[in-house]
Amino acid sequence: MEDYYLFSSGKLERKDNTVRLTRTDGKYKDLKIEVTRDIYLFGEVNLNSKCLNYLAQNKIPVHFFNYYGFYTGSFYPKEQNVSGTLLIQQVEAYKDAERRLYYAKKFVLGASQNLLRNLKYYQRKGKDLEAFIQQIDTLMKRIDQTTTVNNLMGIEGMIHRIYYSSWQNIFNKDIDFSKRVRRPPDNMVNTLISFLNTLMYTTCLSEIYVTQLNPTISYLHSTTDRRFSLCLDVSEVFKPLIVDRLIFASINKGIVSENDFDKKSNFCFLKSNAKQKIVREYDSYLKKKIHHRTLHREVSYRRLIRLECYKLIRSLVEGEAYEPFKIWW
Repeated sequence: MEDYYLFSSGKLERKDNTVRLTRTDGKYKDLKIEVTRDIYLFGEVNLNSKCLNYLAQNKIPVHFFNYYGFYTGSFYPKEQNVSGTLLIQQVEAYKDAERRLYYAKKFVLGASQNLLRNLKYYQRKGKDLEAFIQQIDTLMKRIDQTTTVNNLMGIEGMIHRIYYSSWQNIFNKDIDFSKRVRRPPDNMVNTLISFLNTLMYTTCLSEIYVTQLNPTISYLHSTTDRRFSLCLDVSEVFKPLIVDRLIFASINKGIVSENDFDKKSNFCFLKSNAKQKIVREYDSYLKKKIHHRTLHREVSYRRLIRLECYKLIRSLVEGEAYEPFKIWW
């Protein structure tokens, strides 16, 4: 299955048994619907209900981004894989404060273990990161002692502040990055984090869609009426592997530079050609494969996300202990 990242502006419409993007200059591209997993729209695209109905029939989500590359929302087809039993278990686990805290701790622990793995990797390559590793390791010991999700979020926030402050020591170039700024991102690193985090969010949403999990019921992040918050929970575990490592590689290898960004009075955003470069790298990262220690076969990074969803399902329904994904290489 393939993801289509469409940067051209124009019209997206159904043409017989395919979907066609016709650009404003008259040129067009046909999408192979039978192998399409997701469609990402970065340009100004017009589409009608006939096209959306066809995409829904084929279970294809569509993700929308504005001119600046900020994620604005997703067209989420009607769920095909529905389980009343699993939905009840998801809700009951959320309403039970002890069970919700259990899963929330696991997500924070998984994310922390993986970002610590990144720091230890670069420490072995000669980067001065020991002080950051020790601080994070100390904070991780407090995860199991927390009694509320709010306190847990506070520890997670402190871990990430230390982690982001260590990035200056990881970059091979003179990069101005001292802290995480989100709304809006104010420099190239914060812009890359925001952009890639949203891609990670949509990837998790798509993987959750093909399982029986309900994406609106989460445990670490608050469940609200406005977002698929379970994607935020799952993405925390995988951002160190995919998002952070991609940022380190993109900057250290010169794939992106300050010239790939435009700056307004109070925020920074990717130029169009830079977005395409980053998306190509991101898609390539999702297709990377490792030999799975339990399945004893090659598994892509993207497949690891779906396997994580299946682990969560087994824990919720069958009562298995949930152990979050941990980078082992």
